[in-house]
Parts: sequence; structure tokens; C-alpha cells
Amino acid sequence: MINLYFCRSAIRHSSKMKNTSAQYDVIISQCRQLFEKKTADYGTAWRIMRLPSITDQIMIKANRIRSIQQAGTQLVEDSIEGEFIGIVNYCLIALMQLQLGNETLLELPLGTCMDLYDKEVRQTKDLLFRKNHDYGEAWRQMRISSITDIILMKLLRTKQIEDNEGHTIVSEGVAANYQDMMNYSIFCLILMDENKAK
Repeated sequence: MINLYFCRSAIRHSSKMKNTSAQYDVIISQCRQLFEKKTADYGTAWRIMRLPSITDQIMIKANRIRSIQQAGTQLVEDSIEGEFIGIVNYCLIALMQLQLGNETLLELPLGTCMDLYDKEVRQTKDLLFRKNHDYGEAWRQMRISSITDIILMKLLRTKQIEDNEGHTIVSEGVAANYQDMMNYSIFCLILMDENKAK
């Protein structure tokens, strides 16, 4: 009986993971389309930004989300969903900047830029599924407001690491924090989509 219980539990967990993978891909597709269109319009102007500037952009978006959540109303039309998509794309910009390092070339060909984008998405999604395996998709039981707070906490950690010039004692570096913030934002977008469908 115990073995049968664990088998059923494993099947349910596997099914949820497959669903999460498909939902993740849908969200990333939306984020990627917007990023590609903006890159076609503006080029890779974001290459001029230093990491702390990108972190501050993410902070502005996360603070706006929290402010709207607390007030229950908003005066500017830009949706909360749009802000989470912005966080996803800024996190990917930060991860690409980390990969490019001190490369001085500011203007990247669109194809090269999107290849870098896709590479960072694959690595970040892989991290998600390794963590999901260990935590059992606990994020599905969380409130969107709580996940927003976690994103803000990750931002404060990232700012502290940046202020310490990247030095840490036991903590992960900034890349891991950007990946976590990106994945938490995607969780929120998945949960928001599910709430709309109810």
C-alpha cells in the first residue's frame, strides 16, 4: 500500500512538472516576442547599462507591483502582468551582460542577441526544474503578493552584493539571484493566468 501511495504521488508530481514546463514555455514565448520586437526597434541599447542600473530597473518594477497590490488600485494603465514580463526580460538582460563581461561592443546583431537570450532561458529553466524537484512545486501554494515580496528580498540581496563589489562569504552570486527573480516572476504570471481561467 505504501509503495502504491508513493507511486501515485510520483505520477501526480511528474504530471504537474510537465504542466509547469508547458506553462513556463508559454510565458517565455510572450516575454521573448516582446524582447525581440523591442530589440528590432531599439537595438541593444541596454548594453550600456551596468548591473546596478539593471537591478534598480527591476526594483522600480517590483515596487510598483507591490504598491498596486497594497492599494488595490492603479492610476497608470500598464498592467501588473506587463511589469512581471519586464522583470523577466531585465533579469535576462542582466544575465546576458554577465556573460558578455567586459566586451565593449554595444550593438549586437539581432540573431546573436536572441541566441544569448535563449541560452540564458534554458539555463534558468533548468535551475527551476532542479529546485522544483526538491521543493515539490511549493510555489503553487503561495500568494502572488508573497512571491512579490520574495522578489524584492532577492533584489535587496543583489543590491547588497553589488555594494560589496561582488564579494560574498556564503551566499550565491548575483547571477543566481537574477535567475531566481526571473523564475519567481514567471510563477506569478502562471498563477495569474490560472486565476483568470477560473
